Amino acid sequence: MKKVLVANRGEIALRIMRTLQRMGIKTVAVYSEADVHALHVRFADEAYCLGAAPSNQSYLRGDAIIELCLKHNVDGLHPGYGFLAENADFCRKVNQAGITFIGPSPEAMEQMGSKIAAKTAVKAFGVPLVPGIDYALSDVNEGLKIAQEIGFPLLIKASAGGGGKGMRTVERIEDFAEQMNLAVGEATSAFGDGSVFIERLVRNPRHIEVQVLADHHGNAVYLFERECSVQRRHQKVVEEAPSSVFTPEIRQKMGEAAINVVRASNYTNAGTVEFLVDNELNFYFLEMNTRLQVEHPVTEYITGLDLVEEQVRIARGEKLPFTQQDLKINGHAIEIRVCAEDPNNNFLPDVGTLNRYLEPIGKGIRVDSGFEEGMEIPIYYDPMIAKLIVHAPTRLEAIQKMIEAINVYEIVGIETTLDFCRFVMGHEAFRSGNFDTGFIGKYFDKNSLNQNLTDEESGITAITAQKLWEIYRQQQRDALPKVYSEISEPMSDWRKIRTL
Repeated sequence: MKKVLVANRGEIALRIMRTLQRMGIKTVAVYSEADVHALHVRFADEAYCLGAAPSNQSYLRGDAIIELCLKHNVDGLHPGYGFLAENADFCRKVNQAGITFIGPSPEAMEQMGSKIAAKTAVKAFGVPLVPGIDYALSDVNEGLKIAQEIGFPLLIKASAGGGGKGMRTVERIEDFAEQMNLAVGEATSAFGDGSVFIERLVRNPRHIEVQVLADHHGNAVYLFERECSVQRRHQKVVEEAPSSVFTPEIRQKMGEAAINVVRASNYTNAGTVEFLVDNELNFYFLEMNTRLQVEHPVTEYITGLDLVEEQVRIARGEKLPFTQQDLKINGHAIEIRVCAEDPNNNFLPDVGTLNRYLEPIGKGIRVDSGFEEGMEIPIYYDPMIAKLIVHAPTRLEAIQKMIEAINVYEIVGIETTLDFCRFVMGHEAFRSGNFDTGFIGKYFDKNSLNQNLTDEESGITAITAQKLWEIYRQQQRDALPKVYSEISEPMSDWRKIRTL
């Protein structure tokens, strides 16, 4: 594999290209007219415009992407996440064109992409499931009969898609018909498929996921778990690895269940098996994401692996170079999503120009970003600017390091989730590990952002940003190996440093 096209944009395109470059593989970028000056375009060996800014006129043009691959002698294609990453038809066309798709097979995508098909497949392998039905329906009267059998409260969920679309919680039988009609309508609009299924509601659940790798030779491993329970609108905001509440026994049981999901779908490459966990630490299969996850860096930190490199090696037909027994957890990692959103306005997008943009640097600090100072955040795509990831020997040390990194992360010109994430880090529920997917609803409102800062932290935030940067950079420069002092700009420079 000598040349790979990355069918994505922003921070994930850059992150993938960094590994490809280190492996000696040439990189090809694609971009929309809105991204003509984007960092991933400037970083790649070759770059080609797909079309206008809207994604359906650019990044979702699968046939145009394949045509570019054929025209420019591309050997492989990495889809990143989002856009076409879990599109089985696109994957199949890529393979049929003689291009290696760096990801699972289209058949595995199709099976795991349908929540109904996925539940049916894993049930045969003894994977725990939330009580409910394992087939799709769209008839309200039939749904009403099933709901009475399952009992309330319950959850109506779209069979296709995700992100909370087509999902409704029903507490009383009197509300069922209305909520099911709303779920069917929303699922039809969002995914072109109005089928739903019904399952018992797990109250106050934790959202835990397990990273897996599987090669084409029958070898599969789990890379431990990630805690993803701090969410807004069913979208993750804070992720960490490992979970603060798991015992080694539960970790092993969930990991083995994830491997059974791999076996059930004949899955290969990198994937993530998601589980709901109740307050007694019983876990239930939720779904499988057949791609690289946004939060994969926390797994890389605690395992020492480069997941993109492993994806490429698996796609080339290589065997996994390690076994489950070789894998150990090293310390604790936390990731926050730095999004152009206003936490004081229900996390609505707040696009604009990055009038000032300075990233934290230091040992155990990593920033995967797709922007630099002076660039505009487009309105056409996901509002995530960057991912800030930290690693430390213990969870409490990682939390403190994250607070320090947030304090010196300067973004001026737009509202972001940085202050909210600092609020999370300082909240007793998060610090103690006693939280679930209802964290935001229970603990956060627009008056919460600064109320839990210590006197010391409040004093830090009062220092001017530039002075703070001078102090912080000098401290880091004194403490880090010489390679870090070679950075001429106050930002994590992925062009010069492989890992932070």
